[in-house]
Amino acid sequence: MEQMNSIVSFPGLGLEFELNRVAFHIGSIPVYWYGILIATGFILAILYASRRAKEFGIDADRMLDVVLGGAIGGIVGARAYFVLLRWDYYGQNLDQIFNTRSGGMAIYGGIIGGVLIGYLMCRIRKVKALPALDLAAGGFLIGQCIGRWGNFVNIEAFGGNTGLLWGMASEKITAYLTQHEQELEAIGMNIDPNMPVHPTFLYESIWCLMGFLFIAWYTKRRKFDGELILIYMMWYGSGRAVIEGLRTDSLMIPGTNLRASQVLAIVLVAAALIIDIVKTIQVKKNGKALFVDSEEGQLIVKGEFYPKKEKKEKKAKDGEILAEQTDAENPEVEKAENFPGNIESDEQTVEQPVTDNTEDCPQQEAEETEVLPEQTEADGEVDSSAEESTEESVEEK
Repeated sequence: MEQMNSIVSFPGLGLEFELNRVAFHIGSIPVYWYGILIATGFILAILYASRRAKEFGIDADRMLDVVLGGAIGGIVGARAYFVLLRWDYYGQNLDQIFNTRSGGMAIYGGIIGGVLIGYLMCRIRKVKALPALDLAAGGFLIGQCIGRWGNFVNIEAFGGNTGLLWGMASEKITAYLTQHEQELEAIGMNIDPNMPVHPTFLYESIWCLMGFLFIAWYTKRRKFDGELILIYMMWYGSGRAVIEGLRTDSLMIPGTNLRASQVLAIVLVAAALIIDIVKTIQVKKNGKALFVDSEEGQLIVKGEFYPKKEKKEKKAKDGEILAEQTDAENPEVEKAENFPGNIESDEQTVEQPVTDNTEDCPQQEAEETEVLPEQTEADGEVDSSAEESTEESVEEK
């Protein structure tokens, strides 16, 4: 069975811990502390989201589908982000791309993948995206706060040397720094492998906990949908930008000495700050606007919206099916009903009543006036013919 015991000490505090990456075994299969901690953070995030869903006008059951879809997207995104930024290695070792047991998951990649698939699930499950993101913001911070302790158990995600009281040391840390000393010097980090280092995993865990507590408190005070996810981006991003600068295992942008997650954090903080300012100005002009306060949001809170909507959709679908069946059974009726000549003749019959009043029919009167002289001339010709025939008969006599 796999044994990975390591000693981690905090010399300034007089503390020492013996750590093992493996929590227990199921048969011959090892179960790692890292996975247990990530799962714990995920479960706590789900419980938080389920408990507060109604405050955002969201159905908890549908939100669970969104969260589960987002979790899958997060796992794929976290691995893809790491692999792409280490392509110089994975491009030569394709068989290692899916070997997550050796590590290699990036939080920012997980967030990006989770948000993209989560948004897709919102569309599928008819959940409003912005309120869902606001609800997820607190969950993100819970998961990150707990999950960072997996880095402690693995003795990873630590920083450069420090003389602070809580600096930590380990043989594993010394070995890593010795191996990568030249690489770290190239990005401006002067390292002494035998000195204590910053426990950056701890810094980020505490920072995420503080952010979660703030968002949990601010939820009832938010002014517009999307505000909490903007706060998350600004809070986590600003902390990550500082903490990432201390780390010794940063993913670098290929061909540069720039730390990828640090650059991304700064960009997201700037973008979120601009959007937040614009939205806040709009709220001051137009007033507070939250989906949960709308008619639809209140129906969802009461559990009435989706049943009514599904009932209407079912009725409409049944009506369409019934109409199709009727049309199939009576094709001649449909043809007769849709024949233009029949429709026009019916309209003419109804709209043109019979009348003897010639004033209402000037055209008819004019036609009769034209016919009258013709008839008079014809009658005159007949009379003259009759007279001539009479005279002829008299002469003959």
